[in-house]
Amino acid sequence: MRVNILQHTPNEGPGYILDWAHHHDHEVYTYHPYQYGYLPDFNSTDMLVILGGPMSPNDDIPWIKKERQLIWQLLDRNIPIFGVCYGAQQIVKTLGYKVDKAPAKEVGWAPVYRQNTIITAIPEKMTVLHWHEEMFEVPSKAQLLFSSKALKNQGFLLNHRVVGLQFHLEPNMDSVREMVVNDFSYIEGSILQQTAKSILYQSVPQENRRVLFKIMDYICEPLVN
Repeated sequence: MRVNILQHTPNEGPGYILDWAHHHDHEVYTYHPYQYGYLPDFNSTDMLVILGGPMSPNDDIPWIKKERQLIWQLLDRNIPIFGVCYGAQQIVKTLGYKVDKAPAKEVGWAPVYRQNTIITAIPEKMTVLHWHEEMFEVPSKAQLLFSSKALKNQGFLLNHRVVGLQFHLEPNMDSVREMVVNDFSYIEGSILQQTAKSILYQSVPQENRRVLFKIMDYICEPLVN
C-alpha cells in the first residue's frame, strides 16, 4: 500500500506513523507542499496522512486550496485519511465545516478523554501532546472520538475511513525535542502553563504509539493484511 504523507513544517514529522507504515511493509512518500508546491495524485494514494503545521486552513494560499481538492477526491473514493492538528482542520474545512480560534491555546502535555468505543482498546484517558490554538467543528455525520477539559472537539471518526485529531499521537521523543527546540516561542500563552523544559522532561507515554497503530489499522480495514 502506498502511504502519501503531507508534511507542512520541518519540525512536525511523521514520527510513529513511519513505524506503523514500516510494520505493515507499506511504501511511504512524503511531500512538502509548503516548500515545493507538489501534491500526490489521488490515483497514486492508497492512504493519505496530513500532518500539522503553523498555517491555518483559513489562509488564502494556493497550495492549501489544492490540498483540499485532493482530500475531496479521496473522500469521494473512500480512501483512508488520517489528519493531525492542521491536517484534521483541513479535512473539516474540505467538508464545509468551520475552523475557528479555540477558546484557549493548548501547548504541552495534557489529558484527552475517550468519547466512544467505536475503535476498541482505546483508554478512557490518555496524556497527549497539544500544539494548537485553533479548533474544528465536528462534521454532522462524524462521531466524536476525544475531548479535553479545555476543548470538546479533539478528535472525530468519519465513515470508518477518516480520523482527524486536534492533538498529536505521532511524536516520538525525538519528534518532541525537534518541535520544542524549533518552536519553543509558541509555548507562551498556553493555558497549560508548561515550559519548554517541562515539556521535554515528560516522556512520551508508551500507549500513544499503540493507540496510533490501532486507529490507523482501523481506518485501513480491510486494506491492512
